[in-house]
Amino acid sequence: MTSQEQKAFFEEEGYLVVENLLSSEELVECQTEIYRLHKLAAELDAKGKKNHFQHEPYAKGASQADGLPVLRKAEQTRQYSDVFRQLSAHPKLVKVVQNLIGPDLLLFRSTLMFKPAFHGSAHGLHQDSAYWPMEPPSLVTVSIALNDATVENGCFKVIPQSHKWGMQQWGHIARKQNEDLTDRDDVDRSGQIDVPLAAGSTLFFHSLMVHGSGPNKSSNSRNTALYAYFSPKVRYTPRGGKPREKTFPVIAGLGGKEELTLVAETV
Repeated sequence: MTSQEQKAFFEEEGYLVVENLLSSEELVECQTEIYRLHKLAAELDAKGKKNHFQHEPYAKGASQADGLPVLRKAEQTRQYSDVFRQLSAHPKLVKVVQNLIGPDLLLFRSTLMFKPAFHGSAHGLHQDSAYWPMEPPSLVTVSIALNDATVENGCFKVIPQSHKWGMQQWGHIARKQNEDLTDRDDVDRSGQIDVPLAAGSTLFFHSLMVHGSGPNKSSNSRNTALYAYFSPKVRYTPRGGKPREKTFPVIAGLGGKEELTLVAETV
């Protein structure tokens, strides 16, 4: 696809797949870093220190074959990983996102989803923006496959054009392996599709796109780097007594600034 075709497809369908964004060397570097982060999680757990790693909620205390913890995800990865900090600003990735939402990019989220072998829980159908204090809900989430994502190990499922449905409520996301992906009976899932990705390929989707993923009962983990980007035209709108200002990393544009603090409007 040309850049114009990519943007038109994204705006109509709510998602876009770009293949071979990362090289084999970059994938090896990411996997080496994931192993280091599992060791870090084990060290922090042993010291009783609060951290950004979340264990698989339904793994019942299981460990990996190498004795390391069975992790569901890690948030704020830019804070403790140079590899994933640099990946958030990967030139190929940035170029695609800029084409979709403009030259100035801020980073809302930096996450790793591990979807571990045998224990990876299902992720219920939801819209990212339903949980995010940002208006208008027009962010772009990027899912980079760090190893092959297949139906068997729980690849993404999306409902094309569902970003046109408007904001809805979805409930909890982490679900048991045999649990349905939603408790709602009013969701039209007739168009739902699986999005398998070869390692190094990437799924871009609108923050109102309804998506989820199946469980991983296979022997192959599904590791994914997740980033969410937004234009400075999007406002920060905290809820529930959260601080009225928040600082976000600048990924591209904005005169070369490294970060930008957004202050919520006074109601």
